[in-house]
Amino acid sequence: MSHIKTLKKEKKAIIQKFGQRSNMKALWQTLNTSIPYFALFYIAIDQATSAPWLSLAASTLLILFLMRVFMMMHDCGHDSLYNNPSLNKIVGFFMGVLCGIPQQVWSKHHAYHHATNGDWEKYQGPLSCISTKKYESLSVKQQKSYRNNRNIWLAPVGGFMYFIFNPRFNWLKGCAQFVIHAIKNMCSGTFSYQEITTSFKTPYWDSSQEFVHMTGNNLVLLSIWYFSASYFGWAEFFCVYTFVISLSGALGIILFTVQHNFEHSYASDSKNWDYYLGALEGTSYLDLPKILHWFTADIGYHHVHHLNAKIPNYNLRKCHEEYETLFESVTRIKLNQAAHSFKYILWDKDLGKMVSVKEYRDRIANPSTTECFTNT
Repeated sequence: MSHIKTLKKEKKAIIQKFGQRSNMKALWQTLNTSIPYFALFYIAIDQATSAPWLSLAASTLLILFLMRVFMMMHDCGHDSLYNNPSLNKIVGFFMGVLCGIPQQVWSKHHAYHHATNGDWEKYQGPLSCISTKKYESLSVKQQKSYRNNRNIWLAPVGGFMYFIFNPRFNWLKGCAQFVIHAIKNMCSGTFSYQEITTSFKTPYWDSSQEFVHMTGNNLVLLSIWYFSASYFGWAEFFCVYTFVISLSGALGIILFTVQHNFEHSYASDSKNWDYYLGALEGTSYLDLPKILHWFTADIGYHHVHHLNAKIPNYNLRKCHEEYETLFESVTRIKLNQAAHSFKYILWDKDLGKMVSVKEYRDRIANPSTTECFTNT
């Protein structure tokens, strides 16, 4: 807890020193990410039939570059890549198209995650984890389904749904809902566009600005799909595109999950929640090989990112190294520990921690183990 007190005192100085953004560094990152992205996509699709091994090699490298594209979009959403807000919006939109995500809408939901990190009453993590009490109320079949749906091997399916299917389907479904809403209003005698749009509600966007952004993202992306498929061939394009996006999305989901779901990670209720505890004990430090730190734009230093999201990715490592003593309590996770972290899918409200299903069962069978957990 002494680290928390020190961190609160030092936070302002940390932000002043490491929160400075550089347009030149940001531009270089934009170029060294987007140019290889286009080149590798071209090679992967163009050589899909004539040189499949070359296509596979390019696709494998592209999977990593696509993760970096997503991180650039992520940083733009925090307004932390460029020093100029307008540049963050423009580049964020561009990167959102490249990875299939309407950046503005995504960033709004992601900001909620930052504001509630560690408060599991408000935000249940990327896997939508439930409490032990909720799990107990499920039938045996439902419990099995819950566990199976959070298996690390399903990550590619999640990548496909999250990056390819859902953004298109939700936009089309929302548009269809609006058309039906408008027809119903006109049939009842309401022809005012303002009244129709004001009275329309959908879970897919909260404002006309978000709708415009989603529409722009989808129209640009669908146009790219059409012209690229027409040029390379529909089978070649969509086979490579689906393969790359799904696997890159899977790695992104795994990455984000182990940054918050790990052995006994901090998981409080709203009443007892503390922002700084969420940053230090509810967020991990992913100790990755240097090359993977580059491809993930140093997001492995996630505890620093959650301390303040305005610190740009190119300053995260330096901040971690300079204030390493303050981050001693942060859980360090190696790449080979990712699968183990996926076991912690239950929120134990009484303990204020994430636990595995096995630990939950052991605790039910032997209540005395509670003391052991609270002391870890």
